[in-house]
Amino acid sequence: MDLPSLAVVLRAALSHVPEERKAAEASLNQFQYTPQHLVRLLQIIVDGSCDMAVRQVASIHFKNFIAKNWSPNDPDESPKVLESDKAMVRENILGFIVQVPPLLRAQLGESIKTIIHSDYPEQWPSLLHWVTHNLELQNQIFGALYVLRVLARKYEFKSEDERIPLYHIVEETFPRLLSIFSKLVQIVNPPIEVADLIKLICKIFWSSIYLEIPKQLFDPNVFNAWMVLFINLLERPVPVEGQPIDPEIRKSWGWWKVKKWTIHILNRLYTRFGDLKLQKLESKAFAQMFQKTYAGKILACHMQLLNAIRTGDYLPDRVINLVLQYLTNSVTKNSMYQMMQPQIDILLFEIIFPLMCFNDKDQNLWDEDPHEYVRKGYDIIEDLYSPRTAAMDFVSELVRKRGKNNLQKFIHFVVDIFRRYDEAPADLKPYRQKDGALLAIGTLCDKLKQTDPYKSELERMLVQHVFPEFSSRVGHLRAKAAWVAGQYAHINFSDPNNFRQAMHCIVSGMRDPDLPVRVDSVFALRSFVEACKDLDEIRPILPQLLDEFFKLMNEVENEDLVFTLETIVDKFGEEMAPYALGLCQNLAAAFWRCMASSEADDEADDSGALAAVGCLRAISTILESISSLPHLFIQIEPTLLPIMRRMLTSDGQDVYEEVLEIVSYMTFFSPTISLDMWSLWPLMMEALNDWAIDFFENILVPLDNYISRGTDHFLACKDPDYQQSLWNALQSIMMDENMEDSDIEPAPKLIEVLFQNCKGNVDPWVEHYLRITIERLRRTQKPYLKCLLVQVIANALYYNPLLTLETLNKLGVAADIFNHWFAMLQQVKKSGARVNFKREHDKKVCCLGLTSLIGLPADKIPAEALDRIFKATLELLVAYKNQVAENKKQNEEDADDMDGFDADEEDDEEVDSDKEMGLDDEDGDEVSSLELQKLAAEMMISAMMRSYSRQ
Repeated sequence: MDLPSLAVVLRAALSHVPEERKAAEASLNQFQYTPQHLVRLLQIIVDGSCDMAVRQVASIHFKNFIAKNWSPNDPDESPKVLESDKAMVRENILGFIVQVPPLLRAQLGESIKTIIHSDYPEQWPSLLHWVTHNLELQNQIFGALYVLRVLARKYEFKSEDERIPLYHIVEETFPRLLSIFSKLVQIVNPPIEVADLIKLICKIFWSSIYLEIPKQLFDPNVFNAWMVLFINLLERPVPVEGQPIDPEIRKSWGWWKVKKWTIHILNRLYTRFGDLKLQKLESKAFAQMFQKTYAGKILACHMQLLNAIRTGDYLPDRVINLVLQYLTNSVTKNSMYQMMQPQIDILLFEIIFPLMCFNDKDQNLWDEDPHEYVRKGYDIIEDLYSPRTAAMDFVSELVRKRGKNNLQKFIHFVVDIFRRYDEAPADLKPYRQKDGALLAIGTLCDKLKQTDPYKSELERMLVQHVFPEFSSRVGHLRAKAAWVAGQYAHINFSDPNNFRQAMHCIVSGMRDPDLPVRVDSVFALRSFVEACKDLDEIRPILPQLLDEFFKLMNEVENEDLVFTLETIVDKFGEEMAPYALGLCQNLAAAFWRCMASSEADDEADDSGALAAVGCLRAISTILESISSLPHLFIQIEPTLLPIMRRMLTSDGQDVYEEVLEIVSYMTFFSPTISLDMWSLWPLMMEALNDWAIDFFENILVPLDNYISRGTDHFLACKDPDYQQSLWNALQSIMMDENMEDSDIEPAPKLIEVLFQNCKGNVDPWVEHYLRITIERLRRTQKPYLKCLLVQVIANALYYNPLLTLETLNKLGVAADIFNHWFAMLQQVKKSGARVNFKREHDKKVCCLGLTSLIGLPADKIPAEALDRIFKATLELLVAYKNQVAENKKQNEEDADDMDGFDADEEDDEEVDSDKEMGLDDEDGDEVSSLELQKLAAEMMISAMMRSYSRQ
């Protein structure tokens, strides 16, 4: 497609007519791999005579194509972009960065990033020379800095050995970069374009020193030259002229960005490289130099910068957050704290505390978008940028490390606010200061609970200053009261009525007209439910409580909301049975809403996806709580089936483990496995054969349940053929030479399930499974997998000893297998502990397999082999008996579920639990210890009789 035709197609891709747009997109897809297509797109992007909308479409198509096709993910995949086209793109794209407007520059920048990450330095050795050359040209400096930033960023998080190309980049470019930086900083009344250049230099420096300082910067003169410029920028007031009025736009203004990146860099140098405690021996001299020469200067600049809060001047939230991070890190260092101490009262009461108080911005968000207010309040990412969170962190660290001088006066300050609030008339009460004081009390909860005399006053403080705010006319105080109450739910209430009062206030808060109050009340409730010693306090209001939960779940997507519900379900256990169906229905509905929200906006945060996971976990908790009531599973199944069907496909990869847990519960605790539940088997097998091998251990549990609890259907059904599909999957996995031993461990466990549960009904499969087991055993390295594979043979013997022995002889491996098995049984450590077959279950299976041979006709097994079998089995039975006794003793001494077997050996292979749901359960194992004793007795009698008959 020539250039004019391509421009026409790109314009058609913007059409409002769906047919035209689809035709254009199909045409672009058809011609995207033709020679010169990529080059022509680039030509359109930089062609100033073209319509901007067409150029933008071209830039997006160009970026997406490069991201997908420049470097194939699979090394064996043939390249989709001609080398000649790649060379032409590399030759021209760098110069175009300066020529195109910012709207297109972002797309080209992403493309350059993709190409650099793929090609530099091997396929693009000339790139660094282009950068150094253009740094010397006045009209090309921006483009050179832009590309250098992408280059440096490639190595930002690389390990030391992978950063070697970066050190070469620094050596070639930093001298010139420093010169440019110096000239830019010295410009009087600089235009905003200078800020853009300085910001790029700051980002280059940041990426270059993020993990390690390049050796070139260890030169004191060089490092000092950079630091002088950074501190100059830190000290210099941001120009007033040109600042946007809108705060949201203002914080992104170029000079504020410069200030932010300067503080970012200085903080990083201080916390990572200037802290003596964190440094290796060879880096301590640098840390000492930084502390002595620069740390104090930076602290003084930061303290001065924070004065803007006192005077009411503008300071971006992110700048405040970063400055307070620096101060928080300085609290623990004596020299830095001494500098801070003369101003500590001003800092605490005139800067830090005001940041903790409810403000105009909070009120606007509360009124205009309460959902966003809730999201921001419970978003961990928001906390990383929040001035309020940084202020709370500073107070916490100050009272933790310097509490002797600061805790008492800070508490007195807070108590004084409480007093003034109580004394003021309703229309003059300092509501926002009371909010900040409550936040402070909640923040210092852990410290106050451990410190005299405060810990004995906490209950009175709650009753006097927190509980009354549950009925405040001000919404944010009602919310804060609920939050603070939740923080202190676990204290020992001397008066049980106070605990009950708090609980009832919180439940009332769940019906509050303001959404943030309802949400904070839910989280407070979680703490009180955990702390509640008498569940009778909650039982009467449980239906109403759950109803309020469901309403809230319809309003907000928040994983913590679901975790609170989980706590309630966990606490009440079987008592939740009457609500189980309703809970599952509401959680299922919430799950679908969360998934829809997450899918609708791929660029959004992960709160919807996390809440979806939380819904599934809560469902599992409910299913576990009603495990003794199988009839409820029949009622719940129709609600959960759509989730299981959809999420057992590749659509559910992010929640696959949680969905499999639900399937495991439904197949284990239901009275029977319904045909609808059987329809999930093919989905799991398809996933296992395609992408879900990492979840094999999780898939094992429901598959075990299907075979062991639905044996008749598993054996009888031929459409689909479950036996065949099981074989197809296990053969593929066991015979895959690229599969690690640890990845296939569930496979022999599944074969065991088949032989133990389908006795006499799967004879045609015995040889097939023995073949792949023996083949895998030959090349297995991991001892634990060797044990599992030998146990497949033991299970086959237990299933049908004559058929199995004949098959081993047919395959010509009988002697080798038994020799290998007996050798493994004899292997012991220096301590005398067994190397193999460690679990009680392993010993049982080996005994069953070996004893099965005793009943064979005398001509089927040689006398010498019989003696070895007899000796090995007796030793196993003794070991089993001793292990059962040891485990019983340890369980009586310690509530932990450790099996106490070789627990002190560091080099042990993993020891699987004998108590997985639906797998190897001691209580429900196929053969009990009494049966083993009986078998042992029969074996000894039989052996004596056969020995007698042979004499």
